[in-house]
Amino acid sequence: MNVILVSNRWAESRSIYLGGRQLLFLMLLLFGLMIVVVMGVQFALLRLAPDGLGQVLINRMPIQLNQRLYERSSLDTLAIKLGEMQARVQRLDALGGRLVKLAGMKSSDFQFDQPPAQGGPLVSQAALTSAGLAQQLDALTRVVADRSDKLVTLETLLMQNQLSRALLPSSAPINDGVYTSNFGWRLDPFTGKSAMHEGVDFMAEAGTAILASAGGVVVYADTHPQYGNMVEIDHGNDIVTRYAHASKLLVKVGQVVRRGDKIAEVGSTGRSTGNHLHFEVRYKGIAQNPVRFLQAG
Repeated sequence: MNVILVSNRWAESRSIYLGGRQLLFLMLLLFGLMIVVVMGVQFALLRLAPDGLGQVLINRMPIQLNQRLYERSSLDTLAIKLGEMQARVQRLDALGGRLVKLAGMKSSDFQFDQPPAQGGPLVSQAALTSAGLAQQLDALTRVVADRSDKLVTLETLLMQNQLSRALLPSSAPINDGVYTSNFGWRLDPFTGKSAMHEGVDFMAEAGTAILASAGGVVVYADTHPQYGNMVEIDHGNDIVTRYAHASKLLVKVGQVVRRGDKIAEVGSTGRSTGNHLHFEVRYKGIAQNPVRFLQAG
């Protein structure tokens, strides 16, 4: 580096060459002078200030530093709580969407992915401190946790209710058939005497599909001396359906079936006068009127 010096006293300009070492030394010298000047100014302020002011300034320095550190720590804590709240709200949004579907409502009526609409005139406002914000976040966290637990319980109840309806024998066990005999007392076709008919009859052509009225587990699939080829399905909650006089059985004991699955074919086996399906619904072993279940479906 060349430094050119020009003066009226000199007939010619003069130049000074500074190498890397000289420049480094000059920078260190200037930095040291700055430190000395700053320390001198601080010493003068402390010495020339009124009595007690210097000590106050000295004592205030760590207090301000601690206060800044505390504020920074508070902000970090609030940021963590805010992140937790955002995660909880996302879970609540997903849970709300599932509840809407379970309840059979329109998803457009409950838009969980959008913030609620708000508004109104501005009357007054107040500044919110960090401590006040932290208290509100704590209270809101407790409220969200409580609502989440209650909504999960509600979801469980709705799922149980939906499952119970799915296992209720409310679907017709045959599609192509004519309803010919009701539940209750009637004249027996073989003896001509009054006898209790514990099911309903559907007349159909041989080979017509017999369908499971609801989901469940097959507990009987064999030939019965009275019912002929018969299938029994346990739907839980002490409810059993019975399908009798089939020409062919298509399921086995222990098999899990769903509503509408083909389990047998119409026939005229056992104590029967012609091709038809005898359908029964039993609760705790007692015959019930199947029409009430089918009408409910």
